Amino acid sequence: MDRLKQPPNRKEFKKMLRSMYSGISGMKNFQTKLDVIGNNIANVNTYGFKKGRVTFKDTMNQTISGASAATENKGGKNPMQVGLGSTIATIDTIDTQSSLQTTGRSLDLAISGDGYFVVKQGGAEFYTRAGNFYLDEDGTLVNGDGYKVQSYDKGVLKDIKIDVNSILPAQKTTNITIDGNFPSNIAGATEQLQQLKIVDNDGNDHTVEMTLKNLNANEWQMTLQDRSLTPLVPFVVKFNTTTKEFTMPNPNNGLKLSSGDIPLSFIAGEVTSNGNNLNALFNPDGSTQGAIESFSIGQMGEISGVFSNGRVENLGTIALAKFSNNAGLSKVGNNMFQNSVNSGIPNIGAPGNGFGTIAAGALEMSNVDLSEEFTEMITAQRGFQANTRIITTSDEILQELIT
Repeated sequence: MDRLKQPPNRKEFKKMLRSMYSGISGMKNFQTKLDVIGNNIANVNTYGFKKGRVTFKDTMNQTISGASAATENKGGKNPMQVGLGSTIATIDTIDTQSSLQTTGRSLDLAISGDGYFVVKQGGAEFYTRAGNFYLDEDGTLVNGDGYKVQSYDKGVLKDIKIDVNSILPAQKTTNITIDGNFPSNIAGATEQLQQLKIVDNDGNDHTVEMTLKNLNANEWQMTLQDRSLTPLVPFVVKFNTTTKEFTMPNPNNGLKLSSGDIPLSFIAGEVTSNGNNLNALFNPDGSTQGAIESFSIGQMGEISGVFSNGRVENLGTIALAKFSNNAGLSKVGNNMFQNSVNSGIPNIGAPGNGFGTIAAGALEMSNVDLSEEFTEMITAQRGFQANTRIITTSDEILQELIT
């Protein structure tokens, strides 16, 4: 009879299985790394995208023999341990600032510095670095998926509306602010004439002549006259060169216009008293009805509407959100994030003062570096191949043991 073959040593068999499972764990980990690298490369041109990174750690170690302390007759001995493979340590989101690409489009916004745009869908709040925004049919500022961009107004988040058909109602003139220089030394009579635009109660504008004439060092005679009517009786005001203030005999002097009388108040603005030159400027408030002509978004996120009557109105301020741990945000797709228990609650405010600033007419590019990703892809591929070789080699040895 042929001699029966001895069965393989069970300890050696277990050792081969141990190396195979270590190789399998390495293959799985490098497969995950390749998945992350592939996602990074796929989003190399995605606005506001933040790349991912995989790190590894070893798993448990099997202790063959423990460490021993030194004695009088013998030195200490180190532990003997065999590792049982690797596992995923972290999959990080790298939230570094990327370069800004100029587009020239007024609704393309980029954040320079820390912060995320705040967008809402119903009651759900999301955060994004992608600032390619649009206007919907109601004039609401939205992102590409229709989520409403939020403004920050005294601690409250609001939708932003830019109605290109909006009309700004007329505002009648009530105050005339006086700026400029009044001479401190009077040599002879000094007189100045200026034309003003006054808006009446019906929203119509009138050209009014303001005549300013010096009576003495501290007294000035003012005359307001609608060109279509007879002049008003002049009234005298006193100017205090020390306090730079005017004293009016009647603070509400009625101005007679063709549409009726309107009361006026005179307010001292930035007034100086130097030399012999008279350079007084009278700035009436009020405006006629105006339609919006254009809008712009400033560095501090303020949205300014320019109207045909010359007025500039604030239409809102872009809101930004900051987090204690940006890497703790959860990606939810569509270039958006949500806060998690480890990101911290959002600190929401206006751009500047600790937040980033807004670059209008630009978009933030992806922070993916292709050369870096290709290098990581090569190392991951080689690591994957090396682990497959471990499995192949272990299989060959097992085959020898069995046969």
